[in-house]
Amino acid sequence: MVCIKRWYFLDRQELIGWIKQRLLEPLPGVAAQELMAARVLPMPLKVPSNARESAVLCLLFHKNGLLHALLIKRMADKGAHSGQVSFPGGRRDPEDAGLQETALREMFEETGIDAPAIEMLGALTPLYIPVSNFMVYPFVGYTNQPPQYSLSHAEVDYVMEIALKDLFAPERKTTVDVTSPAIPDTIRQVKAYLLQDGTIIWGATAMILSELEVVAKDMIS
Repeated sequence: MVCIKRWYFLDRQELIGWIKQRLLEPLPGVAAQELMAARVLPMPLKVPSNARESAVLCLLFHKNGLLHALLIKRMADKGAHSGQVSFPGGRRDPEDAGLQETALREMFEETGIDAPAIEMLGALTPLYIPVSNFMVYPFVGYTNQPPQYSLSHAEVDYVMEIALKDLFAPERKTTVDVTSPAIPDTIRQVKAYLLQDGTIIWGATAMILSELEVVAKDMIS
């Protein structure tokens, strides 16, 4: 069997071309998301009609010869996702031409990375977050240079540049006890990615990463 690590060491243009093409094809979808599913509230039988649209951007880039993804640690506030690790992103504004524009706008507002620096590669499967009533649309982009940041410290505590080779290693998957800011008096055991420094990535962000991981495995299947 070909080792999945090959995915991370491909020629940059070959890799980006492959990801673009793969994201045009049928996605692994909910089945892939559920591999790392963790919810504060159960999924409803039907997404509510008043669910708010939002978009996030999984920004990929090469650093030290390895493919990395950009994540952020959100500032602690009173929101449902306070202090959590997430992708840059947020609610769709009425002025946004579409959800991809939402993702790019939020990326710029939160990290200072402007749209012209990003090549959009495609989209992953949308998912509904019951605790915040958001329908989230994940997009994937690539920047040819390591990002330069100008953070919005009202929203972002710090950024995390994570090598996918390390993140998707089998030993990074675990179950942990977490407390959601939305329901602070309840402890839940959830599936998560556990980084070497102890950082926990769970919830919608882990579910999106899980689909990206399955997409990577598709290349060698």
